[in-house]
Amino acid sequence: MSDIVHPWVIEYRERLKSGKLPSHSSSHNIDFATLHQLWHSQLCSRLLDLQSRLLQAKGQSFYTIGSAGHEGNAAVAAALRVTDPAFLHYRSGAFFIERSKQLPGSTPLYDMMLSFCASSDDPISGGRHKVLGSLALNIPPQTSTIASQLPKAVGAAFAIDLSKRLGLNGQWPHDAIVMCSFGDASANHSTAQGAINSVCWAAYQQVPVPILFVCEDNGLGISTPTPSGWIEQDLADRPALKYFAADCRDLAQSYHVARRAADYVRSKRKPAVLHLSTVRLFGHAGADAEAAYRTKAQIEAELELDPLLSSTAALLATGDVTAEQLLAQLNAVVAQIARVSEVASNQPKLNTAAQVMASIAPQRPMQPLPELPDVESRKQLFAFDQHNMGKKQHLAKLLNWALHDVLSQYCNTVVFGEDVGKKGGVYGVTQHLVHAFGSNRVINTLLDEQSILGMAIGLSQQGFVSIPEIQFLAYVHNAEDQIRGEAATLPFFSNGQYHNAMVIRIAGLAYQRGFGGHFHNDNSFAVFRDIPGLILLCPSNGYDAALLLRQAVQLAHQQKRLVIFLEPIALYMTRDLVTAGDGMWLCDYPSPDTPLPDFGEPAVYGDGDDLAIISYGNGYFLSRQAEQELTLTGYRLRVLDLRTLVPLHIDKIVNALRGCKNVLIVDECRRRGSLSEELFTALHEAKPGHFMVQRLCAEDSFIPLGAAAYAVLPSKLQIVQKALAMLSIQSEQVML
Repeated sequence: MSDIVHPWVIEYRERLKSGKLPSHSSSHNIDFATLHQLWHSQLCSRLLDLQSRLLQAKGQSFYTIGSAGHEGNAAVAAALRVTDPAFLHYRSGAFFIERSKQLPGSTPLYDMMLSFCASSDDPISGGRHKVLGSLALNIPPQTSTIASQLPKAVGAAFAIDLSKRLGLNGQWPHDAIVMCSFGDASANHSTAQGAINSVCWAAYQQVPVPILFVCEDNGLGISTPTPSGWIEQDLADRPALKYFAADCRDLAQSYHVARRAADYVRSKRKPAVLHLSTVRLFGHAGADAEAAYRTKAQIEAELELDPLLSSTAALLATGDVTAEQLLAQLNAVVAQIARVSEVASNQPKLNTAAQVMASIAPQRPMQPLPELPDVESRKQLFAFDQHNMGKKQHLAKLLNWALHDVLSQYCNTVVFGEDVGKKGGVYGVTQHLVHAFGSNRVINTLLDEQSILGMAIGLSQQGFVSIPEIQFLAYVHNAEDQIRGEAATLPFFSNGQYHNAMVIRIAGLAYQRGFGGHFHNDNSFAVFRDIPGLILLCPSNGYDAALLLRQAVQLAHQQKRLVIFLEPIALYMTRDLVTAGDGMWLCDYPSPDTPLPDFGEPAVYGDGDDLAIISYGNGYFLSRQAEQELTLTGYRLRVLDLRTLVPLHIDKIVNALRGCKNVLIVDECRRRGSLSEELFTALHEAKPGHFMVQRLCAEDSFIPLGAAAYAVLPSKLQIVQKALAMLSIQSEQVML
């Protein structure tokens, strides 16, 4: 065990011995037992941070953004219940330790040290990141440094009261409130501003959103000062948001104000913000050289504002404890943490890729599916469209029917997004849903994709299967971090303990007859293709759309998967394939008990072996048109509709190509960064030298307005010409 101690510990000992502590005064009373417990949590957090820096110097700790100066948040933890979900700022070590004291048997010092040392025994992340989190303590782990936890915290607060209105039991009890903390610099981020605006927007309309924001204001964003008074000016006058303020150096004040704020949120089911004044000690992180941007006088002055010094002075002022007793307690905790550090630093680490990746999409025990609704219930459900039942329909109509069936079967599903209610969405896909299931399950949201996706995450963590809608594919770029950085990473950084079961419906892809230009006619989904654990499904016709949507919801319900459901806008209303009025792209509606396709299995049309065309979405539609023309020339083709775009199941694709060596990939996305690149490579890797593969892709261009859009997209004519060229080469090789 190392005898090395941090200089702060030496200085603190001397202050205890000499009595060199700040004068104590507070307008709030607090009993000694509570004050002493909070001081102990603060001290443990500080010593853990300092030990982590000592371990880093020996290469045994890897992340040293600590909580020094922010330990007043222990008072916030004491004001809340252990059943209140807490989405924590990364300087919340004292909060975590204090909350642990509400759960007998907790071992926060050891757990946090395992996290610092990246041990695979770390009970929250399994060694994948230094995070503050615990399933038992209702602290979902956060890895954000830019306030991206705020939208999902708002979603969780909304979800708690929604589950009460719907009579569903979730992860958190109906009387819980959400706590979400963040720094003063992060308060300026658009993500934070959007989340605060969305909660005010909802609360202004009397929608219950019981959330307590805690802004821990230390006056610095790494090296950039926060203007004096800015946070109060920004947060104090928000509509429908109650403002509270406290100074973390005054534990009694912080505790009582936090209790008042929590009681307000819990009783009123309305949002509030606690502006907690803090200081930041020892720089932003271990590698941060404060002297490069702050004067020595500034650094020394802030050290005198250390909240632990104020807490110590408050304890001694009670007369219930002496400096000698506190010194003995300090030495005991120092020794305890040194022992814990010695043990934790020698615990196993992740060593293999398989170990690291095990939590990305863990296989979960199969849950039974809810019972299908009976015949009479479905008859009533579809009474609004009875005249169309039994007739072939286009993709949008069959998706609408599938959503009706899904919401009827799964009582924990919620559809939401902009205009999804009475309007029924821009393309009518959600028509009549609100009439059948009510405004608590079909919800119009504000125009903010970050808030929509954050709501999805919060709902999912409460136990719902979220079905958010993003109106257009290009809109998702406003909020892609909610998918990439929050939804997809949560299972990974929680060792599979937390999840985000959801189906994100996105209208997208191109071929909209020139409508909208690149922002409404986007032909690239590359943003989703490199996100570990994400599933991307894309139907091309109504029959598959219904089956794939059911599969998506089943994957979310049973395996807690994050699913993107990409709907080709140009095919929503498509009825004909070859000639006007042929109705060849209309489909029957598969009954609810129709077996689902094997996950990742492509749909195959035709059994020819002269040429196989692989595509999806609009490309599959065009390929089917081309196949009709090529068949007339005597060639025998087959056309594969991938349907599952992420991940590609190459073994199933190769099996579907059996007997066919010539392969044409038709990809409506851009040549660079498109799915065709992965597919081309994977086919050659699967069977080296076997396939003759060529690609037909869109140009590396945005989509322009009007008819010019078709100049940069694959066409039926191009598919026919490319196929004939490949078949011609094949014929020449046979003749030779």
